[in-house]
Amino acid sequence: MNRPRILLADDHQLLLEAFQGLLEPEFEVVGTVTDGRALLAAAPRLQPDVIVVDISMPRLNGLEAARRLKQEAPQAKLIFVTMNQDINLAAEAFTLGASAFLLKNSAASELRKAVQLALRGKTYLTPLLGEEKPEELIRRRRRRRHAEDLTPRQREILQLLAEGRSMKEVAVTLDLAPRTVAFHKYRLMEQLRLKTSAELVQYAIKHRIVSL
Repeated sequence: MNRPRILLADDHQLLLEAFQGLLEPEFEVVGTVTDGRALLAAAPRLQPDVIVVDISMPRLNGLEAARRLKQEAPQAKLIFVTMNQDINLAAEAFTLGASAFLLKNSAASELRKAVQLALRGKTYLTPLLGEEKPEELIRRRRRRRHAEDLTPRQREILQLLAEGRSMKEVAVTLDLAPRTVAFHKYRLMEQLRLKTSAELVQYAIKHRIVSL
């Protein structure tokens, strides 16, 4: 009997190894990646049943990767693991279709439980974040969604710029013309009413597009 296939995404190698050791007796870990763009490339090729993904990853964070994965690997269940204890982050993850949301200091047994539930089509939220059900978090998130929500392309460019990449580097990463990146940057600043690049970085941190 084939074991369920797991793909792991985290930019900390030690955690990848720990997760792999924890899951492999019961599941097949078919791959590990260390950034969001590598995850997008690996998922359609490896066809995992479950993806365990960190939120704060370089080049493309876990939430932005998840938005793409719902189209590129729709069969895969998403389990988010993060150090960030913001319940609104969990709400956003479940709104994107996550099966589970865990903290990195959750008990090891929680990850196995979350994978088992995800494979059965159920959801799981670590009790470390309270007793709200994922459905309640989704309803709350939808009520508070605001008009300044950015497009996927805007969020991509914002993350790369906030990570300190030049507009030329962003253009190469996204296969865009530098003038297109410049247009998006200044359009972003106008839309968000920001005056400097430093304010753009602060916005990206505040809205969890990048982490400190």
